[in-house]
Amino acid sequence: MSDYRIEEDTLGPVKIPVKALWGPQTERSRHNFITGPIMPTSVIRALLAIKSAAAKVNLNLGVLDKDKAELIQESVASILKLDDPELMNDFPLHVYQTGSGTQTNMNVNEVISNVAMRIDKKIEISPNDDVNHSQSSNDVFPTAMNVAAVQAVEKMLPVVESIISELEIKQDKYWDVVKIGRTHLQDATPLTFGQEISGWISILKHDRDYLQTISDTLLELPIGVTAVGTGLNAPEGFDEKMVSELSDKYQQKFVVGNKFYGLSAHSGLVITHSAIKTLAGDLLKIANDIRFLASGPRAGYDELNIPANEPGSSIMPGKVNPTQAEALTMAAVKVMGNDVTVSTAASQGNFEMNVYKPVIIETFLESCDVLTGTLEMFTEKLIKGLTVNQGRMTELVDNSLMTVTALSPHIGYHKAAEIAQLADKENSTLKAAAMKLGYLSEEDFDKYLVPINMTNINKQKD
Repeated sequence: MSDYRIEEDTLGPVKIPVKALWGPQTERSRHNFITGPIMPTSVIRALLAIKSAAAKVNLNLGVLDKDKAELIQESVASILKLDDPELMNDFPLHVYQTGSGTQTNMNVNEVISNVAMRIDKKIEISPNDDVNHSQSSNDVFPTAMNVAAVQAVEKMLPVVESIISELEIKQDKYWDVVKIGRTHLQDATPLTFGQEISGWISILKHDRDYLQTISDTLLELPIGVTAVGTGLNAPEGFDEKMVSELSDKYQQKFVVGNKFYGLSAHSGLVITHSAIKTLAGDLLKIANDIRFLASGPRAGYDELNIPANEPGSSIMPGKVNPTQAEALTMAAVKVMGNDVTVSTAASQGNFEMNVYKPVIIETFLESCDVLTGTLEMFTEKLIKGLTVNQGRMTELVDNSLMTVTALSPHIGYHKAAEIAQLADKENSTLKAAAMKLGYLSEEDFDKYLVPINMTNINKQKD
């Protein structure tokens, strides 16, 4: 028995592996485009869902026979039941293909058609005339892009909520633990570690809110606009009914967007990715703060203790490294680089259609995936086990020169500066320097310079 079968498309005969569910257009693409990642599974699943919805809508609008429409829906349902690895066996095409995603759209059409043939050989389902009825790759693929992007953001948001919740636990636990502040990488006045954490929490809450608000721009779907935005070959009402079907399936408030915008621009993906990049930049800052404050244990700040998840060195016994912070910061810089790809690719909306669609959505989804995964583990493997070295924090506060700021209202800025400079020069305490200069009594020094009072700790938390 031959390992291949012969099928034809408009360009002629094509040899296809006998067990493959795809058809000739997929097979051509498989050999014409061989580089880069495979089209993301979430895009394929979104395309399948769109095809099922289209069959139902076409039936309701009276432009597709009942037996064909129901068979297409049954075929899609059987494919979607498969787990990801098995499902993707029949969707082998690469991201770097035509900029409209046409080959992947046809890959989905052909697989549905062949699955339908296996279910009921008496009903012939055409990939173009039936599965693709009332559609074009130009509107189906960007619709799938937005659907997949919405799902990716939905998956990310609970992970952001999780780190916020864990940091709130640490904030409450360490609310009144005094530590030295630092500005410009230099000693500053004291604050509490709980206050410092509250800043991180507020950063992440702002990022979460930005992402939730901005990602609503992804709810505009271009389905039904077909080739150039005019809706040619799509029946009246197809767009509205498709949006309604997809809204019900995904429990989202999808809307019909401008028919020409949806093909030529992907501004919603760009601005949403910018919010993801903002989150990545802020996570980079927080992860860096934590790993530097945990540096040591003997030659660094040594204010924080991070969990020992694995040996840190192949040569230095007993070394513990901030590996979860390193993983998160690497993911963050990947997202930052991806933002250049997304925004540049989205700018290439030549005339009626952007032709960088596959790389836009693959890059967007990669950012969501790497940030979601690394942030989840950062929370679980580092934040949950994070503790403070309170003795070290107290030592650094007690030895700081910047607590002299508390004396300024009582003796003036210049006299306070003299005390700090003398203490630094003679490597003495502020108290000893103040006594030597005679600017205030020991009793007043002890009354004015109380580190925890400098934190305004009694003010309400945000």
